Amino acid sequence: MSQVARGGNDNFDLFFMIPNHKGEIPVVILLVPFLLGIGLGLSLPAGPGIFWLSIIFFALSFVFIILNVNYSRLGLYKFRWLGSIFIFLILFLFAWISVSRYSELNRSDHFSKIPSEYLVVKITNEPNLKNGFLRFTASVEESINSGKKTSTSGTLLIAIKDSSAKNLYYGDELLIPAKYNTIDPPFNPAEFNYKKYLAEKNIYYQAFLYRKQYVALAANTGNPLIARSLRLRQQLVEKLKRNMRDTGAVAVASTLILGYKADLSDDIKQAYSKTGTMYVLSVSGGQVAIIYILLTIVLKFLNRYKHGKLVKAVIIISVIWYYAMLTGFSLSVCRVALMVSLVTIGKTFSRHINTLNILAVSAFLLLMYDPFFITEVGFQISCIAVSGLILFQPVVYQWLKFKNKIADKLWAVCSVSMAAQVIVFPLSALYFHQFPVYFLFSNLFIVIPSAIAMYSGILYLLLPQIPFVSKPIAFILEKTIQVMNKGLSFIENAPYAGINKLWLTTPEYLLLYIIIISFFYFLYDKNLRLLKLSLFCYLLFCISFCLKKTSLSRTDSIAWLNLKKHQGIVFKKGNEAIVLTDLKNTDKIYQYSIQPYLDSCRVSNAVVYNLSQDINTPWLMKKRNLVQFSNKKIVIFDRQMTGNVMPQKFNTDYIYLTGNPDTGLNNIDNNFNYQELVIDGSNSDQLVNRIQQQVINKNVIYKLLKRNNSQICVSN
Repeated sequence: MSQVARGGNDNFDLFFMIPNHKGEIPVVILLVPFLLGIGLGLSLPAGPGIFWLSIIFFALSFVFIILNVNYSRLGLYKFRWLGSIFIFLILFLFAWISVSRYSELNRSDHFSKIPSEYLVVKITNEPNLKNGFLRFTASVEESINSGKKTSTSGTLLIAIKDSSAKNLYYGDELLIPAKYNTIDPPFNPAEFNYKKYLAEKNIYYQAFLYRKQYVALAANTGNPLIARSLRLRQQLVEKLKRNMRDTGAVAVASTLILGYKADLSDDIKQAYSKTGTMYVLSVSGGQVAIIYILLTIVLKFLNRYKHGKLVKAVIIISVIWYYAMLTGFSLSVCRVALMVSLVTIGKTFSRHINTLNILAVSAFLLLMYDPFFITEVGFQISCIAVSGLILFQPVVYQWLKFKNKIADKLWAVCSVSMAAQVIVFPLSALYFHQFPVYFLFSNLFIVIPSAIAMYSGILYLLLPQIPFVSKPIAFILEKTIQVMNKGLSFIENAPYAGINKLWLTTPEYLLLYIIIISFFYFLYDKNLRLLKLSLFCYLLFCISFCLKKTSLSRTDSIAWLNLKKHQGIVFKKGNEAIVLTDLKNTDKIYQYSIQPYLDSCRVSNAVVYNLSQDINTPWLMKKRNLVQFSNKKIVIFDRQMTGNVMPQKFNTDYIYLTGNPDTGLNNIDNNFNYQELVIDGSNSDQLVNRIQQQVINKNVIYKLLKRNNSQICVSN
């Protein structure tokens, strides 16, 4: 790649300003301003300003071309830095413009900007049936208003509650009412930001439909290649189910080989996630590498023929992309497929290959196709992990030398696992807040079973249904996956199997990467400045981490949570907490909305109580509807207190209105002196509206939790 860049025009190469020691990775260097432009575009979309950005981009590009044509005449060799600045700005602006143009909300024909009564939508992915709802994304093709049709654009997330909706498929066109809502933001601290997650996929609205609220207009109107691949994948999943009884094994096999995750249980996901082997359940580089190795071995005989290498390359690239098609063109698979294609082409024509360049080219092409790919956690982890393997694995491998071939192979696997885990650790801690302690054991354990499962699964799916052949292969596949699942479950439940509650700030995340990269480069070239930088950043990280931990351990607070129709108050005392809620700690809503907050506060001991229970601890007392926490008093005003008349006004800090009591503000004011009224989501809209109308004419501080952010009150 770099030879081609240098071979054409020496003047252009000088003006391009890539120093000699960077000449092997020009695409990596050029990727930096492109990524910065995408990052700025995502945080500051251009919107109407895209016109002026485009003008500046074309002006800079024109000037750059003129300067290169007149390079010698103008003596630009005296200003070599000028070329770098132009290239940086051009790529930076191009990326920013790409993000702005790709963002659906910047389009004038977006369906949300056009009045409509009905929408014509086309299903754009494989519908997924879960918890009684069929969920899928759909592109809005037309809006209909007073019988007039208007072409529109935009993506809508649709959920249908209808048993007959399971017959819907990719490419089907539907007529639906134009009733949609924006995605709710996270209401509670540390809660998963589903709105941001969907916005990064260019989805900003959702619609919930029931039976007879939609009409199927046409079928199979989508891309025939994708439709064919999805139907073929579904047939292959059914083939797996035909000779495998263990539903967990079928789900893992479908995910491992075909990238079909719909049947995967939360327990299996958790076992793989907590042992650092989640990549096995993400169809990515590992699976593509296995197929590539298999094809290389099988097609080795073609090297003896005149055009054998070319035929071999065509077959390998075709099969790899066919596999990518079977996975529904998974992002990680497409990236690896691009890399394999470029490597195969390079080897076929005996070109020098730099793996980092290949990785950068594949990332470049994917981000040009869809700049929003950069927000995908899988894309980030995959690219960083491969970069770490390329740069750091050789360094780790050199630490130990073994004469025994088996020991050497085991150490090679360990070095791969260590390099990948270390470089990915800051990112996984940022997103998943955990680190698998036994990752070496789990990765060593899973190497052989995953390979056996992959090869036996591919063989089983490729062969037709043959008596006395298909069943034994399916048996091997099933038992291998069962061994994998049980082994990883054992490692997951081992003592100290993981470090949890790792909540990093952005500066801490960046410091970790500086520490890792500078330390590994010190091991590579023994530059003491790199070691000093690593140690200095490590000191800053420790100071930041300790200050944060100390602050949290000394803070007492009350968190009024928005749990929609459920109740939730968290009383935090240092590293302990008491949770008042009508949920159990095993409920999904608790795990989704309460547990992340407790983890982010580094709460080591949380006890859950129902609002009807009395509590007696050294730092919190609860008797019926009265709670005393530190120096704060809380009255839980529910249906039991409706109609009660106090002999005299009771002084309290907070009134927590919950359970939809039949009361009004006058009843509360006549019995209590309070500083703030907190109204949770379990109250009806009628009660909430009545209370809100009453507080307009009174000087009352109140907090409405329904469809609003939670509130945290520090009590010390």
